[in-house]
Amino acid sequence: MSKLSLRIGRRRALQATAVGFVTLGLLSWWLLPLGEEPPSGTITFSTGTRAGVYHAYGELLRDELAKDMPDLKVRLETSAGSQENVTRVVTGAADFTIAAADAVETYKTLDRPKADDLRGVARLYDDYVQLVVPPDSDIESVADLRGKRVAIGLPDSGVRLIANRVLKAAGIDPEKDITPRADGIDTGPRRLGKGLDAFFWSGGVPTGGLREIATTSAFRFVPIDAALVAKVHEEGDATHYYRATNMPATAYPAIQHGNTVPTMAVSNLLVTREDMDPRLTEWLTRTVLKSRDRIGRHVHSAQFVDLRTAIYTDPLSLHDGARRYYRSVKP
Repeated sequence: MSKLSLRIGRRRALQATAVGFVTLGLLSWWLLPLGEEPPSGTITFSTGTRAGVYHAYGELLRDELAKDMPDLKVRLETSAGSQENVTRVVTGAADFTIAAADAVETYKTLDRPKADDLRGVARLYDDYVQLVVPPDSDIESVADLRGKRVAIGLPDSGVRLIANRVLKAAGIDPEKDITPRADGIDTGPRRLGKGLDAFFWSGGVPTGGLREIATTSAFRFVPIDAALVAKVHEEGDATHYYRATNMPATAYPAIQHGNTVPTMAVSNLLVTREDMDPRLTEWLTRTVLKSRDRIGRHVHSAQFVDLRTAIYTDPLSLHDGARRYYRSVKP
């Protein structure tokens, strides 16, 4: 090989190495700020019931935060769900949480204390309303729930908020026309057909608490069609955050047998307060986005967290720290 060829080869190798270092540097900058000491301290993250998606997501996010901020202690607290989560953040009992957009808007429209202090960090994934009955049930529609024993979710849960609205849209008074039960996803599936005729659940799909019993027990979903969702919208207030959709056929294959289920969905938000440390919030936002695929391998709903839609946290304004992160990665 000539000396000229050797010189050209070395030059190309050096160029390739330089490009590699630049690429690695840019990637590292996106993942973690270069030369910046990670935030430390303790934060409380309010999740949901242990059998639900909120808690599963919170556990996995805590593991990811430990990698990026090893000196940050994340304390997880279970809860009834969205309504309680919003209250906890506002009162300072929690620093971050997940809550459905309709529950956040309901808190705001009821003019609850310090509602203006709430801030959005990211739009995460959608919850699907799931109305579950035994396979041999005579319940074919929401209207058929009249006179039945129906679990409408825990008090202060997002499920309770949605179930009541769906029932009213179908002409059913939740207090008089059914026997309401306060079961959530942790107890509802086990009591189906044994004290419960039906139960409502709203969560990402598949939800662990339902996926587990789908392998050992039979149940089916009652459709919530677009016409009923339109009736829900007539109730006003926060109902415009619901949209008519179909639960994917792949959510619970053993139960759906390749069929979608008409229902309605609502987006979930990662929520904090205005006074939360901007630098900590920026780091947390970065971890949420960059860990999507790893968390999504275990919590399917997390696969839908997306940088392009995460900034849309209506009805909440973005927290300054979250906004700082999104601006830093803007093309």
